Amino acid sequence: MATKEAKLKTIEQFAQSSQDTGSAPVQVALCTERILHLTEHLKENPKDFSSKRGLLQLVSRRRKLLRYLQETDENHYKQVIERLGLRR
Repeated sequence: MATKEAKLKTIEQFAQSSQDTGSAPVQVALCTERILHLTEHLKENPKDFSSKRGLLQLVSRRRKLLRYLQETDENHYKQVIERLGLRR
């Protein structure tokens, strides 16, 4: 799991203001961080079906947040996608 410092750093990078901890870009970035961690875990533990289910839930949550961001603010959506390296 990501350390508290890594999580705060991610929030700081994607926050729109100093008090922002839950906007869509921040949530997408945190989900991406957890998805990358779970992907590595599942490479080592392919029979961990609980983690696999959690990974699928995170991917779904991130997809919904990205769809919301795309509908509300196209430019911000493109910036987030580019900074996270998604949709290659």
